[in-house]
Amino acid sequence: MLTTDSYELLRQLASPIVAVTSAHAGRTNGMILDSAIRASISPEHPRLSVYIHKWHLSHDLVGASGRFGAHLLHQGQFDLVHHLGFRTGRRVPDKLGTVPHRIGETGVPVLADCHAAFECRVLNTMDAGPSTLFLGEVVATHRGVDGAVLTAEHFRANLPEAWREEFLTNYREAQERIRDLADVEDVRRWRGPTAT
Repeated sequence: MLTTDSYELLRQLASPIVAVTSAHAGRTNGMILDSAIRASISPEHPRLSVYIHKWHLSHDLVGASGRFGAHLLHQGQFDLVHHLGFRTGRRVPDKLGTVPHRIGETGVPVLADCHAAFECRVLNTMDAGPSTLFLGEVVATHRGVDGAVLTAEHFRANLPEAWREEFLTNYREAQERIRDLADVEDVRRWRGPTAT
């Protein structure tokens, strides 16, 4: 895994581990990411954003449907992270087949066992080079299991040794893909502050 001082400091900004679910044209998928953030402090306009790498099946499904589910996981869900995060939906035809879930109000899968779930409608997108930022309006919220939320730091510190090499291989592959896709294609240059 490549690392630098800046990268190690940026890791401190990682969000809790989030499972993203999506559905389009009869296909469903689930994946793991650690780049989800609250995007509004207004209870009247609840929003969150997720960054999804462009090579993931979920990227295509969210882009085509304009909907996604975001799930905060609890610390007992290491197996779910392994199941959804260590394999791609492009090679596994039904990643959610053995994961307990139901179809939510927006048509996206809502996981049965999680800390909380948010069903979102995409309001806007931004090209971020190797990923797309999807800004979502929260349409429905579901409370789940109480307890500590699963963070990237906790996951890395308690990663089962049997998964370590697979985790590092996937991480290195993602870093290589990012290097090839680092250019932002849809650039909207900021012109500086507006005069008042």
